[in-house]
Amino acid sequence: MLKKRLKKPHCWRLKFKSSTLKIHAFTNDVLAKHDATALAGLIKKGEFSIKEVLQASIARAEKVNPKLNAIEAAYFEAAFENTDYNSDGFFAGVPTFIKDLAFVKGYKTTHGSQALTNAPISKINDKITEQLYAQGLIPLGMSTMPEMGFTCTTEFSHKAATLNPWNPAHSCGGSSGGSAALVAAGVVPIAHAADGGGSIRIPSACCGLVGLKPSQGRLLLSKVFENQLIPIATDGIISRSVRDTANFYYQAEKYYQNKKLPPIGMVEKPLDKALKIGFATKAAQGITADAPSQLAVEQTAQLLESLGHKIKEVELPITGQQMDDFKHLWAFNGFAIKHFGKLLFGSYFEPQKLSPFSKGLSKLYWKNAYRTPFFISRLKKAYALYKAFLLEHEIDVFLTPTVSHLAPKIGDMGVAKNFEEVFDKVAKWACFTPHANATGCPSISLPLAHNEDTGLPIGLTFTADMGEEKLLLQLAFQLEQAKPWKRIQD
Repeated sequence: MLKKRLKKPHCWRLKFKSSTLKIHAFTNDVLAKHDATALAGLIKKGEFSIKEVLQASIARAEKVNPKLNAIEAAYFEAAFENTDYNSDGFFAGVPTFIKDLAFVKGYKTTHGSQALTNAPISKINDKITEQLYAQGLIPLGMSTMPEMGFTCTTEFSHKAATLNPWNPAHSCGGSSGGSAALVAAGVVPIAHAADGGGSIRIPSACCGLVGLKPSQGRLLLSKVFENQLIPIATDGIISRSVRDTANFYYQAEKYYQNKKLPPIGMVEKPLDKALKIGFATKAAQGITADAPSQLAVEQTAQLLESLGHKIKEVELPITGQQMDDFKHLWAFNGFAIKHFGKLLFGSYFEPQKLSPFSKGLSKLYWKNAYRTPFFISRLKKAYALYKAFLLEHEIDVFLTPTVSHLAPKIGDMGVAKNFEEVFDKVAKWACFTPHANATGCPSISLPLAHNEDTGLPIGLTFTADMGEEKLLLQLAFQLEQAKPWKRIQD
């Protein structure tokens, strides 16, 4: 059935040689092509010292970051003197970067904003930082993010954008764009990220990586997420391999396990049972994925069918009202930052230095402030509606493009441009991901397709029921084995 629906790819598979555009640091050093799991194993065996690994990662950072602009602040020397990481942790000695969102003792956190230029060096670690340290990860610095994570392309009004390693003319996504760029370019194999509307999955899709947004409450949180109006944002990581993501969550559970969620446990094998999987390429409000993304979904659906899964096309459980409600929440966050930033961060916060985009969000919320109790009430019902959708269609997982079209060109969604224009573009591009934030359910983006015209990866997202990370990771293992994704160094 699916074979009949597949479009011929020749219309967009032009002859494109992207090798001359790619920016990466993969070379024959101690890091080689290793993922975090392999690297940690080599360190434990004594084949490489932690110092050698850190030096290699720093050398890679110094090679590519002048081109990528993915490091907000480098703390290279501090990495060698770090005593906070667990030397017995699973990833002991593996270098990483922390998104410029979490607090790290001895580091400065600015949330990608000029309004926090005068923020002090932190004297504490966030809870998520401690959870990362417990696994033995050693941060080399802070990775870039757009101001307050308010948009899903890592661009700024006061400095150069963070670029996509696969094609630097295009966005690396956001808001965890710096982390994604550094992992994709081979600087580190794994990096901290956070997701309040797609900010783990979108940059993972743009940069050809694995990005799992966990169930709400699965991980400990950065301080900025602890008092959310509606709990939609969560911390996490971005990696190049499914096993790195699986191992991270297994180890994270040893440090903290939320008793309200089923344990994930150790996931190391592909799925061994058939699932019922729904797929969609259309979102609400008339938004349809572009041709390359539609083709990627349909080809993946065919692959899933060949693996024994039952596949059917469904209508995405996102209404136009839900999309509007999420936009109102998005705008509310901009209003809260602008007007209560000094209470949230401290007296050093300078609201007049916020970007035009953040100020635009604040104004948009004020125009619609009367809607607040209504959108809060509706968003709190998102999970119940989603659960009903799963039961009605008898599906275990549903599949969509991660975003509605390929990564945009740098400047197309720049935060210094006209607010209404950028807001509309971002909302349409990120139309598939916010639903999982509203429901609190786990959702993973996998780099299962590639656009030869631009050289850009295409991410596809799988979303399951609350607490079903194990199922998603098993499915991800199966797909990674059946269709290994393209590597930037190849």
